[in-house]
Amino acid sequence: MQMQMQWLGRQPYDGIEARMRAFTEARGPETPDELWMVEHDPVFTQGVGGRAEHVLMPGDIPVVRTQRGGQVTFHGPGQVVAYPLVDLRRLGVFVKEYVFRLEAAVLQVLEAYEVTGHRIRTAPGIYVRLDDPFDHAPLSTVEPGLDPFAGLGKIAALGVKVSRHCAYHGLAVNVAMDLEPFGRINPCGYAGLRTVDLRSLGVQVEPADVALRLAQRLQTLLTA
Repeated sequence: MQMQMQWLGRQPYDGIEARMRAFTEARGPETPDELWMVEHDPVFTQGVGGRAEHVLMPGDIPVVRTQRGGQVTFHGPGQVVAYPLVDLRRLGVFVKEYVFRLEAAVLQVLEAYEVTGHRIRTAPGIYVRLDDPFDHAPLSTVEPGLDPFAGLGKIAALGVKVSRHCAYHGLAVNVAMDLEPFGRINPCGYAGLRTVDLRSLGVQVEPADVALRLAQRLQTLLTA
């Protein structure tokens, strides 16, 4: 069944989350999956188990509680956000495989710009080497007790919610942002974690181009 696209432009976060939740609650076995591509007004979002101490200095940026997993992150202009609304049972995958496919879509998009993304087993999302984001070598195994984020920056965040075998929320790729607000939080609950975007890595590209590539990869990877 073909995934239906919605290009929503720039939107406040609250309204989009309410729409995702309503869509998921109302959908039935024959409801087509959808993919919503959006850019948000500045907002910090807390996951369902998010801890207040990870929000350091929100200032004038609102903090919104959400139903997704994970801790706090920032959304803002210049960031590509993708919300796949997917029936996992119809797709034939469990949550772990679904997350793997979301991350794979980001890795393939970064590869198109010659940036090498990396997974970290204990921390969903995609990371890059700060000293050479174009180095294709795999990350070295981190010894127990050492910082798994040493020398890395986070370029894409991921958080999902599953209700009645249907997933919503999704992922965000940093393209050309004001990165300062990430310094007001412990991104995804990790103190001192550096956050980067494609522009800070030297890749000059429009968010619309990244959004199109990401949508194409997600449609391919999430269509049964």
